[in-house]
Amino acid sequence: MLNRSDLSKILKSLGLVFGDIGTSPIYTLTVIFLILEPTKVNIMGVLSLIFWTLLLLVTVGYTWLTMSLSRRGEGGTIVLMEILNPMLKSGRKVAFFTLMTYIGVSLLVGDGVITPAISILSAVEGLKLIPAFSGISQGVLIAIAAVIAIVLFSFQSKGTEKVAVFFGPVMLVWFGALLITGVAAVADHPEVLLAVNPYYAIEFVATHGVVGFFVLSEVILCATGGEALYADMGHFGRAPIIRAWSMVFFVLIFSYLGQGAFLMGHTEAKNILFEMVYSQAALLYIPFLILSLMATVIASQAMISGMFSVMYQAITTRILPLLKVDYTSDEMRSQIYIQTVNWFLLVCVLIAMFVFKSSGHMAAAYGLAVTGSMTVTGIMITTIFFIRKNYFKSGIAAVVTVADIMFLSSNMLKIPHGGFWSLLIASIPFLVIIVYTKGGRKMYKAIKPVPIQDFLVQYNERYHTASKIDGTGLFFIRDIKFIPPYIAKTMFVNNIIYKENIFISVNITDHPFGIKWQFRDSLADGLQVFDIRMGYMESAADIDKILTSAGIEENVIFYGVEDIMTDNLIWKFYSLIRKVTPSFVQFYRLPAEKLHGVVTRINL
Repeated sequence: MLNRSDLSKILKSLGLVFGDIGTSPIYTLTVIFLILEPTKVNIMGVLSLIFWTLLLLVTVGYTWLTMSLSRRGEGGTIVLMEILNPMLKSGRKVAFFTLMTYIGVSLLVGDGVITPAISILSAVEGLKLIPAFSGISQGVLIAIAAVIAIVLFSFQSKGTEKVAVFFGPVMLVWFGALLITGVAAVADHPEVLLAVNPYYAIEFVATHGVVGFFVLSEVILCATGGEALYADMGHFGRAPIIRAWSMVFFVLIFSYLGQGAFLMGHTEAKNILFEMVYSQAALLYIPFLILSLMATVIASQAMISGMFSVMYQAITTRILPLLKVDYTSDEMRSQIYIQTVNWFLLVCVLIAMFVFKSSGHMAAAYGLAVTGSMTVTGIMITTIFFIRKNYFKSGIAAVVTVADIMFLSSNMLKIPHGGFWSLLIASIPFLVIIVYTKGGRKMYKAIKPVPIQDFLVQYNERYHTASKIDGTGLFFIRDIKFIPPYIAKTMFVNNIIYKENIFISVNITDHPFGIKWQFRDSLADGLQVFDIRMGYMESAADIDKILTSAGIEENVIFYGVEDIMTDNLIWKFYSLIRKVTPSFVQFYRLPAEKLHGVVTRINL
């Protein structure tokens, strides 16, 4: 028996998790039958493919298999990496799956750009069915969609906490409308219910050759947003999302079956869902159109919020450089705003709208990133279950992965027709990730940190002979075994030693939440180590408050600033990344009046 809390989580998940996959019925069949003749055989084959795609890839692949793997209830590609890497004995395997994670994160960005563009534009195109707007030009529709996108992205800095409570009820009404219109259409052609038989899907693929293979690249549109079930699992937990999906799955199937039934009697239909609703209840069409616009905005909002979360995970696990993060809620730690990511997405969304000009053309770019991300997930979960010797789940996961690879292969045919767009977008974060991670390792070696034992010899000598400054000085370090040269420079070159010196070590754990801190044993007279360990989703972590809670009253906070000198083009790019992104101390909101940067020149 569900209690009020469970029902509340299910309702909220409808708005946050299912916005993308829940608005796919707006364009999926419309796009497919732009390239396929709407015969009864073709309609039944496509409907069967959609049913089995949702069942195999989303229900089995995500809700059963992938969502059983988590860290304290948190999901996502980075979480899979954190689960898998400690299980691997080979350094090459760790490197391979780390690279797979980089690819998965980058592809999510590529997918995230197309989602709001195609969702908003496809809903706006429904205006054409209103007699007063029947002659509206595509340029005007693009302009309207662009304005909606600009307003949506401009609102992000305000936070979504206040409007989020409305997302679930709106999507509940949306799913109700899809179900009612779908069931009504199925009543006219009940034979479409037979499409659940896999025979129709197999026969379609077997008899249509290259065309059937290409149709697979459009069928996957019905499952876009399925990855959100896992990525957003930490917001509500596994159980509410699975329960909500059992309802959403039922609704989506009847919506697609209803559209297929309508198409059997109206083979001339172009915008299938909107024309079906218009034929059923013309008086209710405008409210339905407004509802669809609200649903697509919610779908886009869910994608944007999810993108912020994924990027934050990448930042805190040191996959991406530190970016300025704003915290839009005092109560919900997942409510964050990353300005750089927000405006990057908006620019790409607007370019996509003006380049592709219609949702039909945009579908040529959609699906490649999604299937690539699903394939990465499939390979990782198959490996995890295999290493754990859960061969049954590993075998099922392998079957799902093969299906993912088939969809990915079919989407490769889209590359010359616009699919390169999502790959181009995904290549930007991928390039940044590769350069940033490799540059970070190279710079760490170039810095030549001082072994702790060698450092302590000099420290003890200076501390007991040199004059000391009253108060406490803080120094940030990553690994206590090796001391950054900026600390040695401060103490031994600039002769700045405080009576109390504390090394602050901030470590990100492989768990999403939780913050712990403690003093370690003193290293020497006047020298202590304060260790802070925090989960990688602790977006609201305030180190200054932690220091105050621990009774530390510092006079000054020292941190290292690297001045990179290089003639290598790649390392120049790395240097540029370091210069344009916030420093460590800005990211964790340390008091500016106490900060003192110590510059170290490095040759790469």
